Amino acid sequence: MYKKHFNLTRSPFDLAPNPASFVPIKEHNDALTAIYHGVRQHKGFVVVVGEVGTGKTLLVRCLFSLLGKSKDVAYSYVVNGRLSEVEFLQYVLADLGLLVAGKSKYELLLDFGHYLADRNARRMTTMLIVDEAHLLSPEILEEIRLLSNLESNEDKLLQIVLVGQPELDEKLDSVEFRQLKQRIAVRAQLTGLTLIETRQYILQRLKQAGYANGDTRLFPSETIAAIHRSTQGLPRLVNLVCENALIEAYGMRAEFVTPEIIQTVAKQFRLDVETTNKDRVLHPANLEHNLQHLVRDLLEDFRNGRRTANDERSLSYQGPEK
Repeated sequence: MYKKHFNLTRSPFDLAPNPASFVPIKEHNDALTAIYHGVRQHKGFVVVVGEVGTGKTLLVRCLFSLLGKSKDVAYSYVVNGRLSEVEFLQYVLADLGLLVAGKSKYELLLDFGHYLADRNARRMTTMLIVDEAHLLSPEILEEIRLLSNLESNEDKLLQIVLVGQPELDEKLDSVEFRQLKQRIAVRAQLTGLTLIETRQYILQRLKQAGYANGDTRLFPSETIAAIHRSTQGLPRLVNLVCENALIEAYGMRAEFVTPEIIQTVAKQFRLDVETTNKDRVLHPANLEHNLQHLVRDLLEDFRNGRRTANDERSLSYQGPEK
């Protein structure tokens, strides 16, 4: 309803993980390149870890889009890992087009092995990708480890991609899964966007929706700074806040989005309420993540000569990531 008012051809901040809306922020672009390379080069095990809302599912969809251009790739995409070992195997094989009805686990594994060997002999790629992998039971993770044993003298027959929240790393770091951890050939990590990246992300999404390239009037610099503060640079939350901010601005017949509108939207979605997890508040990765982003923003400001008296930042640690 606001598209005509703001001269947009479509909603720029749609929450659906559409590959057409992918913004090649360096970290995300590097992660996509690493995953694609790992699968195409038959590296075997790939792990992608990121907090809620960092763009993991969109990355998976972009991977599918890239692989879809090739006729030699078949994949099974598991989004619900809360299955028994047999149900998990049945789901994977059925998703690849194999018959599973009435077959024992032994028969399923035998059929799967023959299927993978046949495809590998024809120089074809078979991939298993598991989203929300941090929710997998120890039994399913062990099943996945055993599937990774399917290999020829030169190649891994099954390319496995595990995608999950930081809890997945915690599981893989345990003694129980040390064998699985040692098999990881490619690893990618997604974090929140820096302030500079948030600006790049917002302007690129606006450009994709038909807004004038490089025009910053709709989201001025102080508004983008307010967005970054309220969302911690998480792309999903950036989309949520920007979408509702445009609706709010349209209702006010405003010509641009103000920091006050962002504050209103943030309160509506309770983004000003701190969420804590006692098990992870003191995790070193949170401190490292905050410091890395602080240093990156400061260096970027100094390089571009944008550091002013009104933009002084404190170097003191402000607590764990929200």
